[in-house]
Amino acid sequence: MQVNTVDRSEYADFYAGYLAQVSAEYPLVEELEIALHRLIHFVRDIPMDKFDYRYAEGKWTIKDILQHLLDSERVFAYRALCIARQDQTAFPGFDEDFYVANAQANRRSIQDLLTEFTALRQATLCLFKSFTSEALQSRGTASGHPVSVRALGFMIIGHQNHHVNVFQQRYL
Repeated sequence: MQVNTVDRSEYADFYAGYLAQVSAEYPLVEELEIALHRLIHFVRDIPMDKFDYRYAEGKWTIKDILQHLLDSERVFAYRALCIARQDQTAFPGFDEDFYVANAQANRRSIQDLLTEFTALRQATLCLFKSFTSEALQSRGTASGHPVSVRALGFMIIGHQNHHVNVFQQRYL
C-alpha cells in the first residue's frame, strides 16, 4: 500500500506535511527500507564539523535531530504496535524538546547514532512486515486525534524526509 492510499481521516492535520513528503512510488515497507539507506548515505556525506553545528541559538544540532528521529520512530512504532493489537488506549503526545534535552546526543559519535538508527529501522521493518492488511488499517487515538497503523508507518518516513530537508536548508 502506497501513501496515496491513506485517507485524510487516518491522521491529524499536523502530519499532512509529513505524509506529503513520502513518495507514492513504493509500498510502505519498501519505502521504510529505502528511507533507511537514503538517510545513512546522506548523513555520511555531511562534513564532520557540521554534526555539532547549530544554525541559531537554541536550535538542535544534527546529532540532536538524529536522536529525535530515533525517539520519534520508537514512539510511532509503539503506537502502531498497540493499535494493530487492538489496544484502545488513547496515546498522549510527547514533548520532543524535553526528549532531546535529556538524550545528550551530542556526547555520542555519529557512527553510534547511525548504528542505532539502522537497528531500530530493521526492528520497525520487521514490525510492519508482520502486520496484516487489516491490522494496517486499524485505527486508534494519539495526541487526541485518530490515527491508523499505516499512517503511522508513513509518518515515520515523512518525518525523516522533513528533517533531511531541514538539514539541507539550514545546516549545509
